[in-house]
Amino acid sequence: MWYARTGEMMVDDFMLRALAAGLGLSMISGPLGVFVVWQRMAYFGDTLAHSALLGVALGFILGISLNLAVIAVALSMSLLLLLLQRQKQLSVDTLLGILAHSALSFGLVMISFQETVRVDLMGYLFGDILAVTRSDLLWVGGGGLLAVLTLIMIWRPLLAITVHEELAQVEGVPVGRTRLVFMLLIAMVIAVSMKIVGVLLITSLMVIPAATAANSITTTTTAVVVKDERPFDAETRRTEREVTTTVPW
Repeated sequence: MWYARTGEMMVDDFMLRALAAGLGLSMISGPLGVFVVWQRMAYFGDTLAHSALLGVALGFILGISLNLAVIAVALSMSLLLLLLQRQKQLSVDTLLGILAHSALSFGLVMISFQETVRVDLMGYLFGDILAVTRSDLLWVGGGGLLAVLTLIMIWRPLLAITVHEELAQVEGVPVGRTRLVFMLLIAMVIAVSMKIVGVLLITSLMVIPAATAANSITTTTTAVVVKDERPFDAETRRTEREVTTTVPW
């Protein structure tokens, strides 16, 4: 254990790790949360967050990394939802409710049967930012950098889908692939933030700041805090104005 001197205060290292994890997680969840709100995917994010507990249970059973297990389960849940959306008997919000609470309940049951492993259930449900380790910081830093770089790469197609999905598809935008990558980014954020804020509060970290910023932004670039130094053409500027003025908050 070591201490860092800040002015006249002695700060323990776990406080510094907690501060670094909180700042890093905020920088990751902010840009993604804007698109989650614009595309009305808040309940979808909640479903993936609830499925994280099932990933934790499978990680303990299979003896693999919990973060990788959560990402795998969240991505599987996304693909399952895409398949179930093709049927017309149940609405999307009904499917999300079924998947979210089924995954959460299965995860709780599976964890309760883990007799050889002691699981801090409250820590996974509500998080414990003061228990962040160096390994968790590496996951937050590496996952955050990968998420931001990937978001920059899919920025234009994702923005086009947000404005008008059918028109974007007609113009050749890979809608399915872009959505799948965006879902994977959400799953990654959920995995790295699970231990910090908990599976029940992850979605609020993405949705509430983005919704709060709705009245103070002027462009989509400002909203996601992603700066593109290349000059935008007239069509891109018009698209940005359309998103800002037409996407409901």
